[in-house]
Amino acid sequence: MRSNSTNNSSSSSSSSNHNLRQDKAESPDSRFNQTLRSVQGLLKGRSIPGKVLLTRRSDPLDDSSWQDRSPKYERSLSENDTGPSDQMDKSMEEDDKGPFKPSTHENINKSKSSTSDVHSTPKEVQKSTIGARATDSARVMKFTKELSGTVTLERLRELAWSGVPPYMRPTVWKLLLGYAPPNSDRREGVLRRKRLEFLDCVAQFYDIPDTERTDEEITMLRQIAVDCPRTVPDVSFFQQAQVQKSMERILYTWAIRHPASGYVQGINDLVTPFLVVFLSEYLEGSVDNWSLSDLSPEKISYLEADCYWCLTKLLDGMQDHYTFAQPGIQRLVFKLKELVRRIDEPVSRHMEEQGLEFLQFAFRWFNCLLIREIPFHLVTRLWDTYLAEGDALPDFLVYIFASFLLTWSDKLQKLEFQEMVMFLQHLPTENWTHLELEMVLSRAFMWHSMFNSSPSHLAS
Repeated sequence: MRSNSTNNSSSSSSSSNHNLRQDKAESPDSRFNQTLRSVQGLLKGRSIPGKVLLTRRSDPLDDSSWQDRSPKYERSLSENDTGPSDQMDKSMEEDDKGPFKPSTHENINKSKSSTSDVHSTPKEVQKSTIGARATDSARVMKFTKELSGTVTLERLRELAWSGVPPYMRPTVWKLLLGYAPPNSDRREGVLRRKRLEFLDCVAQFYDIPDTERTDEEITMLRQIAVDCPRTVPDVSFFQQAQVQKSMERILYTWAIRHPASGYVQGINDLVTPFLVVFLSEYLEGSVDNWSLSDLSPEKISYLEADCYWCLTKLLDGMQDHYTFAQPGIQRLVFKLKELVRRIDEPVSRHMEEQGLEFLQFAFRWFNCLLIREIPFHLVTRLWDTYLAEGDALPDFLVYIFASFLLTWSDKLQKLEFQEMVMFLQHLPTENWTHLELEMVLSRAFMWHSMFNSSPSHLAS
């Protein structure tokens, strides 16, 4: 009896000591890193941070709820208005409280499964996957309510973060950027005045002979003329001469009025989402079938003015990204490197051992805001979140790009320097749907929630 009791006591003591050693070994810091890495294994079909619900359906989705629109936004549905993320799923009709208070303790799969499950999903399933909640009928009603009368920008930002219904996007973007005033009674008058001001600028700076320009201005205009045809080359719409001429007017006028930076390659990419979104106010159907020649000169001038002012508002919040030596981008690239080191130390260590500098691939990401890295049909959804972030966008970009990079965590650790460079310059995103994009944004939001209140975690 005594022997058994002694053995049991000894066993219990040994077990306690073992657990104690385990607890000591598993420091808060290691548990924190483990929690961060485990987010890469979010289970399919479950609620995830960022208030995004991912579901799969094999049956056609009923978009009859689209008919429940406010008369203010009534217009016929077009091919451009419907897509993988632009159809309704009944399971999404939950009360939306915005993306800023997600549940950060959702069920999470084992680490490192990352998005490999997404890539292995059959294409027919991916096509019917809901990637965003932009057209959930409950959310559409909330947008409609918010846009009637005087807009409360904070509520509009919360709604827009998870995606904006395509036919509301032109109005919402102008409001989020501060181009259109929140008061609906003043909106038409303000837009009319700003559009006339842009026309005056074009007449003063662009519609003049080269003899009235300086050598620097001539060089800048020629560079813009060279870059415009190279912009989004895989979308035929941007290869139209008339579209490139509109881009040239917008970019040159912006550069002349912002001499601290002037024109910098990459800004040409930033005009493209505005062109597509604001043109959707006048044209329907697929962007591949659009032609500016279908618009009157007056509407084209409205389009260019809206793009110009919204580009200006966007870049006002990141001016040092495009001044000499682009210090703003260099600072964010450094933050990205530190964040990746904290989230996924093995990847960070491997890249460092191979001698790969983050500037070699991430500079273009910050310069063009990922427009060159993902399919163009996903860009406007990504920009809903960008614009909803407002002044906080530059810092939040670091989290989005970290999430984007670590989508390929396993792959990167198997590559050597030259292979890694080539891989990061030609990322396999051509078949991405809204599902992959929402996963990137959701991880970014979760990491931002965890790190933002503890900036010392990112101290070098």
